[in-house]
Amino acid sequence: MSQPPSAARRAWGWARLLLAVVVSACALAGVVRLTVPAAAGTSAEPPGVRRQLAFLRAALDTGAGDEAQALFPEGYFFLHALYGLSWVELGMREPADGRSRALREARWALSRLDSPAGRAPFSPGLTPPYGVFYRGWSNWLRGGVLSLEPAGRRDPAEVRRFAEDSAALGAAFDASFDAGGSPYLAAYPGQAWPVDSTVAVASLRLHDAILPARFGGTVERWLREVRRRLDPRTGLLPHRADPGGGAPAEVARGSSQSMIQRFLVDVDPAFAAEQYARFRELYVVTPLGLGPAVREYPDGVDGPADVDSGPLPLGVSLSATVVTLGAAQAHSDAPLASALAGYGELAGLPVDTPWTKRYAFGLLPIGDAFLAWAKTARPWVARPPSAPAATVSWWWRTPLLILLTALAAAPWLSALRRRFRP
Repeated sequence: MSQPPSAARRAWGWARLLLAVVVSACALAGVVRLTVPAAAGTSAEPPGVRRQLAFLRAALDTGAGDEAQALFPEGYFFLHALYGLSWVELGMREPADGRSRALREARWALSRLDSPAGRAPFSPGLTPPYGVFYRGWSNWLRGGVLSLEPAGRRDPAEVRRFAEDSAALGAAFDASFDAGGSPYLAAYPGQAWPVDSTVAVASLRLHDAILPARFGGTVERWLREVRRRLDPRTGLLPHRADPGGGAPAEVARGSSQSMIQRFLVDVDPAFAAEQYARFRELYVVTPLGLGPAVREYPDGVDGPADVDSGPLPLGVSLSATVVTLGAAQAHSDAPLASALAGYGELAGLPVDTPWTKRYAFGLLPIGDAFLAWAKTARPWVARPPSAPAATVSWWWRTPLLILLTALAAAPWLSALRRRFRP
């Protein structure tokens, strides 16, 4: 006569059943996240971004900017800047009379940049004051705010400040050219990163698009000098440059290239298309055959991780991968943008509520800010370029879907074998 199962055995059986249900449910949720569109191109609103921004605003209101500042030198600045820029991007998708919230939030973010806390990491003794990083990103956001309003309704003080800051940037570039030809201004004393100057020059293009044009000659000189100082290994703008003459000081890297490729399309679309094609060739990879990702160093080169790249599993930079989503979208590369967005929905561990959305359980709001900014990317000055040849096939999800389906089925295989055993 068989004995009834003990309480311990019953509890173990229920625990195994619960674990099987959880594993299968998570795997099937991954299938859904991988297949539901996560990007919306340059005209429609990306799904979930407003809820991401709701999470970010709450986080900023409770000190996330200061926490980000403790992680890297521009943490406070970047978190507020990306929040404001994402709202500008959403506002550009709204009719002119429906942009009040976007304007309010973008102006709030801009006020945080234009504060002692926003300027704290930067040197007032640089040219222009506080350096090209601070001036370039602030100017880009300020121009974005102005672009959301018709010319007749713009705040004259905002227009005047944008014109003055643009003039200061233009004069700094012209003085640098006259002194030695370097197209890369300093962000910190004795340190220059080409990505920062790319943002600043894009803001001059934006000035000439919304106010009377005056910086065309400066931008053309910048482009000529940049072409003479490309990284010899990759043919791209270098990651770091000599602050004096502008010679490449470090090989092009994914963490800066992903931003450069987004802004360069508004500086010179033809040059940007050449640079973007080269960037995809050398940096966009499929590690282990499981979806697209972006290397920090060009294929065949290894280097150390740092605060810009984050950890580098298999040479991949998670930050560069996220920001490349925005670059791909700005270049009309819908297959790559869609694949990176879909991969992010799977690997980013998003937590959804009716009111907010956060990735990686909301532990690093700066990551959410970069992702929201990437998903909303679009050219601000240039017309959307023609789509480049696709490098991501429609079946890129297949290996991941097979793995997830196998994971969902695995907990039930032994029970099925017992049920159908002869």
